Formats: sequence, structure tokens, C-alpha cells
Amino acid sequence: MEAIIELSGIRKVYRVGNEKVVALDNVDLSIEKGELCCLLGTSGSGKSTLLNLMAGLEKPTRGQIQIKDTYVEKLNEKKLAVFRQNYIGFVFQSYNLLPTLTALENVSLPLAFKGVPRSIRDKKAKAMLEAVGLGSHFKRKPSQMSGGQQQRVGIARAFVSRPEIVFADEPTGNLDSKTTKDVMGLITAMARQNSQTLIIVTHDISIAAYADKIIHILDGNIEKTEITTPTGVERG
Repeated sequence: MEAIIELSGIRKVYRVGNEKVVALDNVDLSIEKGELCCLLGTSGSGKSTLLNLMAGLEKPTRGQIQIKDTYVEKLNEKKLAVFRQNYIGFVFQSYNLLPTLTALENVSLPLAFKGVPRSIRDKKAKAMLEAVGLGSHFKRKPSQMSGGQQQRVGIARAFVSRPEIVFADEPTGNLDSKTTKDVMGLITAMARQNSQTLIIVTHDISIAAYADKIIHILDGNIEKTEITTPTGVERG
């Protein structure tokens, strides 16, 4: 298969006062197109830093991050913003919905940033909300929805523009066990249906079980890589 993300010699050092804290140390990683991949580790292991670097939200101290044919660490903020609009979607633990906007308006935002006409983006946003089971919630604002419903809106927003890569940072961290199972089933099914690359960050092995590949992160390094049979997926 074709690699869509390649990391080479990634090192990330933060300065805290007069001390240097090594968050990642010489990480090499390859993620294939259409792969469902999990970065698994405890708090402080470096997994979220790794996701932030791949998403272009932070720059490495050293090393290269290639997504498709672009070295994202070399892009300035303006070019990074355009790159993310074109290729990347995000699902956040805290939902990150705009409180003054309706579900429909929140989901249509990525399309608005890309200059899609309102009639088209509203149609696509409605279809996505229906796909995540919120066809009757178009006009509701975040304060009028449960946590699980808000996360479904967040999922719809992440997938509405059909990005090639979706990053999910602790996507079920604020949800109960039943809603967690529903949300993970939804995220992984949508990614598989559209042949999208999904990268999940979690500390929970039950969440990692939904992935094709689990990358165990420990103290800023890749401890081991595990190929799995994902939850709910049968293989011949």
C-alpha cells in the first residue's frame, strides 16, 4: 500500500524555564493511505505531541514530516491553513463547536472556509448530520444537545469535506461507555466507507482495538507497533 504520512527522525524539545523537556526523541513512522491507526500511550507519553506535529499544529525541533508530497514542517502558517483545509479533518475531545452556531452551521464551516456556495454546503451538512443520526437537530445549538450529540456534530464537521486524513484526539474522553461505543463505531465506519486515513490518539486500549495498527508510545519513543483485527471487522 501507499504511505500517506512519513515521519523521519522526529525530535521535539520544549523549554520549561531553564530546563529542556524531550517530548519525542528520534521517531520514525509510516502510515498508509486508508489505514486506521491508533497512537496509544499514557498521559505525558508524547502521543498528542506526535499528532500535533503531523497535523502541522506544532513544528518539530528536528526531523521531517511528509504528508502526501508535502513537507509540512516547511510550510508557513498561511500555507499550513490551506493545506489543512484541503486534506485534514479533526475530531476533538472537547467537541470545539461554536456555541452561537446551530449544528448545521457548525458542520458547514469547513465548506464555508473553502468557498463552497451556501446552498451546496447546507445540503452536504444536512446529509452528514443525517448520516450521524441527527437529522432532526439541524437548528439546535450546542447547549441544546448532550455530549454524545455534540460529538456527533463534531464528527459530521470533520468528515463533511471528505478530507483524506482525519485526526481524532481522545474523541471519547468526555463520553460514557455506551456513547463511546456508538461514536467509535461511527468514526471508523465512515473512515472505512470513504477510504480515509484515520489517526486516533488515546490512552484507552478498548478504543485502540478499533484500529488496524496500534502504535505504542512510551517516553517519547515508539515502544512497539501492533497489527490488529479491529473491533467489529471480520477478516477472511
